[in-house]
Amino acid sequence: MLGMNVPETIVITEVCPRDGFQNHKTPIPTDVKKEIIDDLCGLGFSRMEITSFVSPRAIPQMHDAPEIMRYFNEKWKGIVRGIALVPNIKGAENALEAGAKSLIFALSASEKHNMANTRRTVEGSLAELREICGLQGYEEIGIGIATSFTCPFAGDVPAEDVVRIIGASLDFGVAHITVADTMGTASPLQVEKTLTRIKKEFPGIDFALHFHDTYGFGLANVLTALRMGCDSFETSAASMGGCPFAPGATGNLATEDLVNMAEKMGIGTGIDLARLLTVSRGISEKLELKLSSHTVGACRNF
Repeated sequence: MLGMNVPETIVITEVCPRDGFQNHKTPIPTDVKKEIIDDLCGLGFSRMEITSFVSPRAIPQMHDAPEIMRYFNEKWKGIVRGIALVPNIKGAENALEAGAKSLIFALSASEKHNMANTRRTVEGSLAELREICGLQGYEEIGIGIATSFTCPFAGDVPAEDVVRIIGASLDFGVAHITVADTMGTASPLQVEKTLTRIKKEFPGIDFALHFHDTYGFGLANVLTALRMGCDSFETSAASMGGCPFAPGATGNLATEDLVNMAEKMGIGTGIDLARLLTVSRGISEKLELKLSSHTVGACRNF
């Protein structure tokens, strides 16, 4: 694009079946989850978060994680990389038993949020991650660093805290890193400062960005990351999602909004936007969800 140095293509990891579903207020039938996963997998995504292996007492929506993982593997393994989120060693063992090959371990850069989310310190989570990396049976393990910019309990999060977690994780053999704005309150300037520090400390690594859209900063933060050379993002169809342990956070950045912006900037995504809009509307109807994504509202002719 003239006057702007951005990647020619980006990779979008769809997180609706995991991050999108987890915070939905009414139970989602397992068969409906399967239908939505099928609809999303046919759109061109190469990576998708399928479910999370957490305690059903903490997040009841994920009670059917083993069944969902097995179903995904029967239909989509080898076509889309299905990723299972795990918060601890027990979750990782359960995920591997259900056939998961790609894991993402959740922890927070903020001590207070990590305690609320996982009931352990950051050091405790890193010790758990080391154990998980020693398990057999997975093909890829990554980390998702929540509250990488701001925390609902502690305010702004120093970039040094994120850097420390990335450094320790790389030492354990982690292959994929996601830096998340869990609250959706980070400004483009904050994003630039933290990404600058990460790139300075780890110039050779690739990492993904996960933005929520609480204040409407999602696309502005993506643009900031794009101009810094980042080319991997996590989003949710229909803007579903939100962390149950982050008071005030709203949904994820809508996948259709990112795909639409990327197309208009000449950036390839591999995703069929017209079909994605249809799928997002279908998700809204099936789950009786009010759509907040900009593109669905604007593109009535799709």
